Amino acid sequence: MNYVKMSLTGVFVWICVSAAFYLSVLFDSINYNFNIKLLIVLLIMFLSATTGARFYYKNGTKTHGLLLGLGMSITAVLLDVLITVPFVEIPKGSSYQHFFVSPVIWILVVFNTATVYGYWKLKIKPKK
Repeated sequence: MNYVKMSLTGVFVWICVSAAFYLSVLFDSINYNFNIKLLIVLLIMFLSATTGARFYYKNGTKTHGLLLGLGMSITAVLLDVLITVPFVEIPKGSSYQHFFVSPVIWILVVFNTATVYGYWKLKIKPKK
């Protein structure tokens, strides 16, 4: 497993998803409708996770998709711990506990992991 490439793909997904959340504030119709915001974020996550997986597997790496997906998700959650919560959520009056008990973050983690696993299953896994 190439940990540097895995971490880079996790950072890429985190940047894309964070940007989607932050930019949605600029559009009132999206900002006040959480379901639309979540749908847009899931679409961006799907595209960025697929792009990240394509980048990771570009040189023939055979790492299991579930491991890569979990590694990417762990990287993104660590960036949330180090950057998102202290610099975005706490100044807004939130906390680590409030951020991490939200089911949305765990839906995003599962969705990212499942997307990478699905990419691996369809495009990378050797056929028997």
